[in-house]
Amino acid sequence: MFVGLRVITGFFARNSRVYRPTFLRQFALLFWPLLCLGVGLPFLGSFLYVGTLTAFELVLLTALAAVVLGFSLPAFLLHSQYYARNLHTTLVFDPKKNLLEVYEGRVRIPFSRSDLVRVERVTCESKRLFWSHYDYMKLHLRTGEVLTLTSLLTKLDPVAEFLRNTPMERRQKWFCIA
Repeated sequence: MFVGLRVITGFFARNSRVYRPTFLRQFALLFWPLLCLGVGLPFLGSFLYVGTLTAFELVLLTALAAVVLGFSLPAFLLHSQYYARNLHTTLVFDPKKNLLEVYEGRVRIPFSRSDLVRVERVTCESKRLFWSHYDYMKLHLRTGEVLTLTSLLTKLDPVAEFLRNTPMERRQKWFCIA
């Protein structure tokens, strides 16, 4: 019910310029892996009766376990890594006002566009896997500091478009570990 209320009220809210790891963003990224686990896990309970299963049933059950875990676990691993990296990160982004700020906790990381040495943009090669929506962007500053923004905060395409005049290094990976 809480999710339904948030979705309905989200239609009437104005667009936010402050991005944090929110429940709805996490739910949107984890929807298909959670659905896959929800459908497959009840069948995996059959491993408790392994002594009573025939060889054919055991092979089918093992194949189902491989499919369910093979599709879901990589997304959960990426999600947990992104969550640990950006748990206390806040992105303030408004391209109309030429505003891009990053906060770690409550502390603003001071930088301007001229402080960016290069931007590293990493996306997933495949667009059909559960973890294909996980991507990240690393902002390399003149001070040597590297700020990592992940898709757990927001969709990073508008940020990449905003930073199009900085030296951008685009890469694609099969599995986008930041």
